[in-house]
Amino acid sequence: MIVQTLEGRRAFIRQNTQLLSPPHAPELVLHLADEVTPLWKLTEEALEEIGLPPPFWAFAWAGGQALARYILDHPQTVAGKTVFDFATGSGLVAIAAMKAGAASVLANDIDVFCEAAVTLNAEANGVAVAFTEANLLDGPPPAAQVLLAGDICYEKPMTEAVMDWLRRGRAQGSTVLIGDPGRTYFRKDDLLKLAEYQVETTRELEDMAIKRTSVWTLP
Repeated sequence: MIVQTLEGRRAFIRQNTQLLSPPHAPELVLHLADEVTPLWKLTEEALEEIGLPPPFWAFAWAGGQALARYILDHPQTVAGKTVFDFATGSGLVAIAAMKAGAASVLANDIDVFCEAAVTLNAEANGVAVAFTEANLLDGPPPAAQVLLAGDICYEKPMTEAVMDWLRRGRAQGSTVLIGDPGRTYFRKDDLLKLAEYQVETTRELEDMAIKRTSVWTLP
């Protein structure tokens, strides 16, 4: 299995996913795993050989679906603006921003497989999304007009680091939008809720088939 190159990773994704529409953003299509377990087991086996990370890019997570839905329904939040999508995964939120009229979107994820997923998914939706794999948390947030982050609160130290980073971005003047399905470490005492959705997920990934998921902003 040759996945050391961008084209090799793109080929791997094509072979192990299908073009599907996320339940809460049916206007879009993504290369997604139609069954969780086979791909996850495949990557666990491959991990021993080549260091393939868990395929978070192969699923439309609830926080990302909610944030994409909000952007598509409220295009004025990104239209004509420069946008940065943190921990982009499949690129769902970044693509929604481009479809809603963003001037440009830079997607970011430290998993290099996400570059392959984002480029494939952007092509499938007829948009262009730039990508960087740099770990940006040690520096200032990019000077984008809008910072987006979906499903970022899985572990306490990372959640705290990312939320502090996003607050720095808000202090720099960026609009910050966050999608979260009630993760344990998500602190919302200084946030403003913009919308709430019932997002269809899978019991293979989540604790319930429908997740109450909200979109928040830093006022």
